[in-house]
Amino acid sequence: MNTDDENVCKNLTKKMTFAVQATRENSHGSVVQCKEAQLVVDTDLKGRVDAFNPAELLMAALSACMIKGINRVVPILQFNLQGIEVELTGVRQDVPPKMESIEYIIKVDSDESDHRLALLHDNVKKYGTVFNTLAQGTQLSGQLIRK
Repeated sequence: MNTDDENVCKNLTKKMTFAVQATRENSHGSVVQCKEAQLVVDTDLKGRVDAFNPAELLMAALSACMIKGINRVVPILQFNLQGIEVELTGVRQDVPPKMESIEYIIKVDSDESDHRLALLHDNVKKYGTVFNTLAQGTQLSGQLIRK
């Protein structure tokens, strides 16, 4: 194999990487940074109403993953979509502490057929990075419905 072929192969097998940095500001909160964005997070032992706690961040990441996955396939499938809403409910297990289960409802504003809605839901479940990661250790269940 020549050098150009080797470079093409390396680029095809290169994995995506992600980087986030978190800094404790004080006993009431922390800041998470990524790229040019930052987010105040609830790391107060008593909790805060003005910031996401770690479990809520996890569920926010899952909902963003679902929406991003749908946005990715809409042009490929030529799917008619006016809007998306995702609602999640998580149940925390105490010992050992973990998210035991997460239930979701994805509401899509679309006039597509039920078959096409099911296809869209299948794409969410098959190709979502966060979805697939959480599915390994958390009971994920839900539905995609018409809004």
